[in-house]
Amino acid sequence: MTGFGAADGEVAGRRARVEIRAVNHRWFNLSARLPTELAALESELRDALRREFDRGHVAISVRWGDELAGGIGLDWTRAEAVVVALRQLRERFNLAGEVTVEMVARQSDLFGNRRDEPMGTVPWGAVAPLVAAACAECLGARRREGAALVAEIAARVASLAAGAERVAALAPARLVRERDRLRTQLATLLNGRTVDDARIAQELVLTADRLDITEELVRFEAHLGAVREMLASEKPVGKALGFLAQELGREVNTVGAKANDPAIAHEVVAMKGELEKIREQLENLE
Repeated sequence: MTGFGAADGEVAGRRARVEIRAVNHRWFNLSARLPTELAALESELRDALRREFDRGHVAISVRWGDELAGGIGLDWTRAEAVVVALRQLRERFNLAGEVTVEMVARQSDLFGNRRDEPMGTVPWGAVAPLVAAACAECLGARRREGAALVAEIAARVASLAAGAERVAALAPARLVRERDRLRTQLATLLNGRTVDDARIAQELVLTADRLDITEELVRFEAHLGAVREMLASEKPVGKALGFLAQELGREVNTVGAKANDPAIAHEVVAMKGELEKIREQLENLE
């Protein structure tokens, strides 16, 4: 699920803005862009976000408010030192080329309004409230998206259940058709002689056992029940639902292989389509 959250406030006497963006990812993956003064807090930041986000690519940035308001500044003294160092590097190793603006601009710490007085150590407690506020807003957006995804998946689960019911209703007629088919084939083979009803009954028993899909439909309905329970849960269920989708797919494939009936085959194709759409949405669900 995707989400965005932001919070503004004071940190160690300076205005700061925290922004958190979360997008889909199989695992929890953190990308943090912090000012130099807060770089030492990355471990606490990772632990705090890891408790809130079960999985996803989470990108957090913290910027000072005076940098945001004052535009881009340049540390001229440091820029001059960078240029000199690059030229010395070229001469010492006899490298080709000139020192360009692009080369100097890659030094990101040259830009931004810089304070004359250095900041002391910033405690995690000074940053934590802003991180928590931005995190809550981001999680709220993810929950809203999650609710929409759950509603769509639930609708497709209902469609799968309806399809299974239609398959169950179609299944008994197959045996009637199989009985008639056997009678016709035997009559042709016997060339007008009497058809042994006991033999036909025996063949029907074997055929019924081979074509029976009752167990598959029972397991399929049980899996759908488990999916409904997970969709109603407040816990992260994306991975577990992925496993259940695989099991549902196995049952549908088995029904299709054993069906030997055009109408049931048509229902199986439709059910596979619904399952594929569910799998696609599960990639976005935590």
